[in-house]
Amino acid sequence: MLEDVRTYVNRLIALYEGEKKRADDTVALLAASREEVESCKKQIAELNRQIDNQRLTSAFSAEGGNPEAKRRLTKLIAEIDKCIELLEA
Repeated sequence: MLEDVRTYVNRLIALYEGEKKRADDTVALLAASREEVESCKKQIAELNRQIDNQRLTSAFSAEGGNPEAKRRLTKLIAEIDKCIELLEA
């Protein structure tokens, strides 16, 4: 009877240790996943910034000869000139 109790206790301890190791592994995996998510978020933000810069560069580029871009640029310059005149007055 006492030997059976020892056997069950030893088995219970072994099961506990196995589950504890599994839980520790899961915590480590979760931490690694969170770091990867943060890294991906930073990379996405950087890529979005690069896309915005590229769009601005394309919009204001004289090389393309884009009439819409030229019209918007002319309008923007006129608005800036108007603001400067108002500030000087």
